[in-house]
Amino acid sequence: MRMVHFDCFSGASGDMILGACVDAGVSLDALRQDLAELGLGGYSIDARRIDKQGFAATQFEVRIDPSTDKPHRHLRDIREITDRSRLPEHVRARALAIFTRLAEAEAAAHGTTVEKVHFHEVGAVDSIVDIVGACIALDRLGVEQVHCSAIPTGSGTVRCEHGVIPVPAPATTILLKGVPLAACEEPGELTTPTGAAILTTLADEFGPIPPMVIDRIGVGAGWRDGKNRPNIIRILIGEATGASGGDAEFDEIVVLEANLDDTSGEVIGHVYDRLFEAGALDVYATPIYMKKNRPAARLTVLARPGLRERMEDILFAETPTFGVRGYVARRRKLARALETVRTEVGPIRIKVGRRRGEVVTASPEFEDCREAAKRTGKPLREVMDLAGRAWRESRRGGESP
Repeated sequence: MRMVHFDCFSGASGDMILGACVDAGVSLDALRQDLAELGLGGYSIDARRIDKQGFAATQFEVRIDPSTDKPHRHLRDIREITDRSRLPEHVRARALAIFTRLAEAEAAAHGTTVEKVHFHEVGAVDSIVDIVGACIALDRLGVEQVHCSAIPTGSGTVRCEHGVIPVPAPATTILLKGVPLAACEEPGELTTPTGAAILTTLADEFGPIPPMVIDRIGVGAGWRDGKNRPNIIRILIGEATGASGGDAEFDEIVVLEANLDDTSGEVIGHVYDRLFEAGALDVYATPIYMKKNRPAARLTVLARPGLRERMEDILFAETPTFGVRGYVARRRKLARALETVRTEVGPIRIKVGRRRGEVVTASPEFEDCREAAKRTGKPLREVMDLAGRAWRESRRGGESP
């Protein structure tokens, strides 16, 4: 499985994360092309190699045209921007999950609702570019699993439009609930709300560097000069390994369940959308019968442990349940890798699962096939058959897909 470990030695921000991704090999031209799908104007992006307090690093910059209109955007506006783009669905879903998490934190910090948060920071073009760009960059790097170190926040106070506030800032503090923090004597704000939202939404686990074979390293530079440490973030990219030699992998998830005996299918569908937007790994409903033989549904949510509170908040807010059961489960998974095959309808990614080094299953990526079907007018089923056949033929021929 392709993995990235974020080494947050000196905190994290959106531009630092993107700088590290570009440093690791993401093409700036490809990033420009993908970001153009958002339909936003009045900005440009650039990246340059610099020496950051003794470290070679890449500094990423979003340059805003001073004459560009700067509207206040709400979460619904962000959703419209991402939905109308032609970015892959999994990239749009990741980005929207980050925006949703950030909106919830800003709302809680300012004592308002998600609908009323107008994103004076998040809705700005540079923040949109940072968040969507990070999701695009990780996808281009082939990352399937995100791991993160403990996060330092900095110390002291910073000045903002509300006056002097303590570090970490209120929204950042909320975003980092349940996440291991690293002690840090560096004065100032090391981790921004955008950086915290990206990492806490995407990370599967937090802790020391996991077992992995590193093949790429990226170093992203921030704009401040640290007094005690360089203002950089480092990403390590490679293949995950384990005690079993990579034939299977383990992780932990939280399983949440709620019985619903007076909820319509339409409402359950709405809850599905809310949970997935907030980062759920899977959501499903099972028909059951409750006391007095009442037909009902058991709603089950699978999520990363760090998202448990957010999932429970949605279940209590959006359904009439009075209780949510939950437990931590350990999963054993096939070692997974993405391989790309060339077909007459274009390149299609194949998700390959292996056990003890042997291929157990291989399936075409649905979104790639759906986009190819839309583009060519061929039936989806035919496109999926083409991709599967191309992958099998490449293996028989001994070629690299």
